[in-house]
Amino acid sequence: MSELDRHLMVVIGGTGDLMRRKLLPAMRRLTEEGVLREKTVILAAGRRTTFDDESYRKWAHEALEDAGLPHDAQGSGWCERCLHYQALGEQTPEDFQRLKQRIAELEREHNLPGNRVFYMATPPGAFIDMTEMLGEAGLNEAPGWTRIVVEKPFGHDLASAQELNERVHRNFSEHQIYRIDHYLGKETVQNLLTFRFANTLFDSVWNRDRIASVEITVAEDIGVEERGEFYDSVGALRDMVQNHLTQLLTITAMEHPVEFEADAIRDEKVKVLRSMAPMDPSQVIFGQYTAGEVDGEPVRGYLDEKGVTVGSRTPTFVALRGYVQNWRWQGVPFVLRTGKRLAEKRTQIVISFRCPVLSLFQRHPHATVRANSLVITLQPDEGFDLCFEVKAPRDPLRLHTQSLSFRYDEAFEELPEAYETLLVDIVEGDQTLFVRGDEVEESWRLYAPLLQAEQRVYPYAAGTMGPGEANRILVPRGEACPI
Repeated sequence: MSELDRHLMVVIGGTGDLMRRKLLPAMRRLTEEGVLREKTVILAAGRRTTFDDESYRKWAHEALEDAGLPHDAQGSGWCERCLHYQALGEQTPEDFQRLKQRIAELEREHNLPGNRVFYMATPPGAFIDMTEMLGEAGLNEAPGWTRIVVEKPFGHDLASAQELNERVHRNFSEHQIYRIDHYLGKETVQNLLTFRFANTLFDSVWNRDRIASVEITVAEDIGVEERGEFYDSVGALRDMVQNHLTQLLTITAMEHPVEFEADAIRDEKVKVLRSMAPMDPSQVIFGQYTAGEVDGEPVRGYLDEKGVTVGSRTPTFVALRGYVQNWRWQGVPFVLRTGKRLAEKRTQIVISFRCPVLSLFQRHPHATVRANSLVITLQPDEGFDLCFEVKAPRDPLRLHTQSLSFRYDEAFEELPEAYETLLVDIVEGDQTLFVRGDEVEESWRLYAPLLQAEQRVYPYAAGTMGPGEANRILVPRGEACPI
């Protein structure tokens, strides 16, 4: 890790849920681990006019305690040294001029060189107005560097994504913009690049000649919880497929970048999206969970969730089959699947290899050959499993599927939280794990026909793996090879 620049991190929306649950704990842990040390001064900006530095620090102590970081001497000292608050009130131009003045005061007080991060921890509909206010106040430029961090969703369709990019670019250039998809901050997702490009064993078989199918699953056992009203306006395709699953697809399918550098890697990801065949609505299955049981406990259906419109047809499950039309992947199905209230929480990429071209065991009725597979588990129980065939001892000849397994928790210490990784990358100026503007637009362009098409939504009971209709586009793994 390179030496970090001293900087001021301004969190707009600094009293919100994201700051409380994710950002504050991540910054506190990074400081305790010696990564940020005394490099970061934090200014939380929010609408609460009743807060000042002292009352905000009390609020922060409570948030950290809720996150399992108790109010000890070290934590107290961190809050006192690093945390400050500035009220934005009604978020008028005058409020942003006062914010500008407070930033200048803190930079003088802490002898900072003018390096600034503006983290937009705001609701999706608010961050554009905030970026324009920053620009009007002259906060898009500084004596040092200036970076702006934007949380997903990046629009709700192609037109809105293009408009968001155009408006943000009025005040900030692309190299200043860090669009966060927190899935990319997971160590296991980052390790996909190393796994693919540092291991000749796998790199040499990563193509249509050896791989029969790729399945990417992000299964959640929870429902919409307190996000019913928001979720009802987006659904599973917008909430998960267009961003998280598509990011995993591009990393899995991308070609070798010319170097291990942000734009080189993102160039290859964009090429994957541009190589995708148009989505076929007949190869897409939508579902919506009904009442059922999860872990033996009864749970209500989606239509009974708080904030959900009566009779809503918003899908909570999507399974789709797509194809990358290039030399490496021509004809190989990529199946993406995600859903809420499924039987388990699991994020996996399953690479199913082709069967042997010739079976030597067809005269042996108990020697069933099954296709090899590589299972990359991103959460929980992060690791890899390479499944292959072995002969069982004694006669008659029998083949058993076994696996070589690797688990992160057995090889390394506890993995850092995604936001810890991403915060450090922002300060270092490394955009590798952040989504570029053209990448956002290409992703929305890919799914536009599905958003515009009439959707049939199949019911599925909570605690299952989705509607049975999805089985026709899923690619079974571990099945016997034909002889």
